Amino acid sequence: MQVRSDSACSHSLQRSLAALAILPFHLHYSICCLSPVPLAELSLMNKLIHTSLVESDQHVEILQRDPSSPLFSVKTFEELPLKRELLRGVYMMGFNRPSKIQEQALPLMLAYPPQNLIAQSQSGTGKTAAFVLAMLSRANANEKYPQCLCLAPTYELALQIGQVVRTIGKFCTDIKVNYAVRGNRILKGMVLEEQIIIGTPGTTLDWCFKQRILDLTKISLFVLDEADIMIDTQGLSCQSIRIHRALPTSCQVLLFSATFKEPVRAFAERIIPDPIVIKLREEELTLSNIRQYFMVCQNSEEQYKALCNLYGSFTIGQVMIFCQTRRLADWLSEKMSRDGHQVATLTAELTVVQRASVIQRFREGKEKVLIATNVCARGIDVQQVTTVVNFGLPRDVKGEPDFETYLHRIGRAGRFGHRGIAFSMVENETVELVHKIEEHFREYPWGSTALGGRTGTVIPLGSSCPSDLAGLLLSPELIPLGMGDRCSF
Repeated sequence: MQVRSDSACSHSLQRSLAALAILPFHLHYSICCLSPVPLAELSLMNKLIHTSLVESDQHVEILQRDPSSPLFSVKTFEELPLKRELLRGVYMMGFNRPSKIQEQALPLMLAYPPQNLIAQSQSGTGKTAAFVLAMLSRANANEKYPQCLCLAPTYELALQIGQVVRTIGKFCTDIKVNYAVRGNRILKGMVLEEQIIIGTPGTTLDWCFKQRILDLTKISLFVLDEADIMIDTQGLSCQSIRIHRALPTSCQVLLFSATFKEPVRAFAERIIPDPIVIKLREEELTLSNIRQYFMVCQNSEEQYKALCNLYGSFTIGQVMIFCQTRRLADWLSEKMSRDGHQVATLTAELTVVQRASVIQRFREGKEKVLIATNVCARGIDVQQVTTVVNFGLPRDVKGEPDFETYLHRIGRAGRFGHRGIAFSMVENETVELVHKIEEHFREYPWGSTALGGRTGTVIPLGSSCPSDLAGLLLSPELIPLGMGDRCSF
């Protein structure tokens, strides 16, 4: 697999590709941070930070326009009509067997005659590798013109898809890829010879109708990735529809979206009439395996002392500490670093690539403590995290408890079915927020998904920790927190 390296591919694009190559890239776990982080940033960070597929028990549902049409799945990549070069690329990426959605989607994507498909699944399920395999399989290396077109909502996401194409297609040396993205200037009169074009809707539209260097009538496979982000971003859906209308009727269309709510459904129906639909149910978040405590302190300094007592009382694999503001996160990070802790800080002010690098280092165990704002209240799945600390409860703009953020914060300690502990450090005047959170999840036990939390009683100051708490810890020692009241609910 080659990327155009002559003057047509600008130096800025080459630098971007090189920068992305620094971080490990395969298929990834789901990252769904809270607003106001843009969906496109979330998707990009998701593609950057993890190095393997998530093993999922999610149910795959297939809806097809013709129920009598035979469907089949595969359990190995060897069962698919893949060239030897592609199989080598797949195994080099670390795939030993197809993921659940790949089992169902790849036979449909690679079938003859080609079939249109809509696939709805969360990130980390292997969908990018699936449609990349389809593009590399459909592309004819002997034909020197664009045959496969893939649209992504942003420049960075387009380059990330290109990274997967280059990795899986490493041994397909005669198939080339070019990028219809900002900064990649095409010289006047140049003829595109690359079989695969990956781009954003605006630049691709320009290449097709203004510069007239991309002939859509010769495209045999059209991939529309991140359709939910396209809809969320003004103008992209209309541009995508205009491009699609210029494609030949025989063109195979593959559409992918993390959600399949009504706006996505309506958009998909305009792009693909009567498609086969594959849905992978979103993983439910259950916190039945997380024990929750809170400690009452007078101020931030007392909260810090309580944190130090807590942290020094038992062995923690890795801990995530959530703060409400960047200022508080920076203050806490500085104090913990001075006291000799290995600390990383994650806030929205960092670029996506910087955030991905911080998370990757934390996952590799280079830092034992990750201090974060709500930028990563959802989706950071680190197996070694057994403890989450709320350095203050999450609140909305009205000062009321932010139930969804609380749910997803403490959920970081209960991933992969492991048991975990969540401590919330609150000041006297915010104790009422704890009771509101407790009442909320008793009234709405599903929360945004499912809480299933455990209940307990108030623990007086100075008493030993409960035996069931000690049993959850790596060290069975009792915890002399020494600060304020402790309560579990």
